Amino acid sequence: MELILPDWPAPDNVRAFSTLRIGGFSLPPYGDSNGGKGLNLGMHVGDDREVVARNRALLRSKLPDEPAWLNQIHGAEVVDAAVVKGVPDADASWTAVPGKVCIIMTADCLPVLFCTDDGKAVAAAHAGWRGLAGGVLQNTVRVLKTVSDAEILAWMGPAIGPNAFEVGQDVKDVFAGIDRVMESAFVPEEGVPGKYMANIYQIARTVLSGLGVTAVYGGDRCTVSEPDAFYSFRRDNGVTGRMATGIWLSEK
Repeated sequence: MELILPDWPAPDNVRAFSTLRIGGFSLPPYGDSNGGKGLNLGMHVGDDREVVARNRALLRSKLPDEPAWLNQIHGAEVVDAAVVKGVPDADASWTAVPGKVCIIMTADCLPVLFCTDDGKAVAAAHAGWRGLAGGVLQNTVRVLKTVSDAEILAWMGPAIGPNAFEVGQDVKDVFAGIDRVMESAFVPEEGVPGKYMANIYQIARTVLSGLGVTAVYGGDRCTVSEPDAFYSFRRDNGVTGRMATGIWLSEK
């Protein structure tokens, strides 16, 4: 099983990853892009649940503990991975307890990992456009600031790229209403009135900058245009698997 390891100057006790679609047991359409088996980690997408459990067990073998899985609802709720029970409705989690794994799933939405520069706390957020507009990054950063006053670092994992994320006027208006600066993240689509190509990475950077988080890394992959590597909800018309992006603290 291959993993993407974030390229960021995180403290030595911070461990993080993002999965690819390859290397698991799922059959098409949840497999790889060549008709082979894939690493779908989503229980809710129509894949055989026993197969997904095998995929999750494979990932679990690389982790210090069972991840704190979430029922993501495109909201802004942040939970403590160290105390959560079951699978809560939430789109972000955090922890200051070594060995507890914060994890979120995506297939075009933006996964954002956080850590404090002193290695005291980490977090993972699921940031689709609704979550970004609703404050999921703000809520996550706010929690981390209650744990430590050290600088916060962020890493943006694979998401739909700026040449693939077509949105309507309504989405542009939502973000323009939050901050006029965000209008520059929306480029009019030539020949298609009322449609724009949105840069979700730029939107997230703008939000994070407003929160004082300027050490931001990643944001250079596109789930839609890299079918060999990633699942994509939009590219595959909604029938696809999910990747996972996670983070935890090791013992110092």
